[in-house]
Amino acid sequence: MSDTLVLGGGCFWCTEAVYVKVRGVSDVESGYCNGKTASTTYEAVCTGRTGHNEVVKLEYDPAQISTRELLEIFFVIHDPTTLNRQGNDTGTQYRSGIYFTTPEQAEVARAMIAELTTGNAFRQPIVTEVLPLALYSAAEDYHQDFFERNPYQGYCMAVAAPKVVKFKKTFARLVRD
Repeated sequence: MSDTLVLGGGCFWCTEAVYVKVRGVSDVESGYCNGKTASTTYEAVCTGRTGHNEVVKLEYDPAQISTRELLEIFFVIHDPTTLNRQGNDTGTQYRSGIYFTTPEQAEVARAMIAELTTGNAFRQPIVTEVLPLALYSAAEDYHQDFFERNPYQGYCMAVAAPKVVKFKKTFARLVRD
């Protein structure tokens, strides 16, 4: 049995590059969600006018990895305090978001944000939106497994690779064998 959780942590290439290495995650798909239409294109999303967010859809086995552990990774590999921005990527399509498919996921996400806020984990307030998943569509084929297929592409080397290294160092126990 598997669960689905969708995360927006900036560019989906970077987020996907990490989660494909997580034990218990059986599938990672780059896509778009919570916009104004059921389907879209990368070019349309890049305009910032569709309302969609660049996301990764995770299929995972809750017996092997918990929603909380997936979110612990999420809050380490991106900046949840910058509104509509991750690094040099700016626009609503790069917003921090947790898009749940079960009420339990929403509870875990909200509790974790409250804990991080109370514990002053970040210097700025967390702006991560927690919403039900809506209007998801897969990204174009050339976006799938992008980092794996293009590890020496400039953006991948500068932005995605350091996130993978940080994940492996911080969460060694969760790295896929």
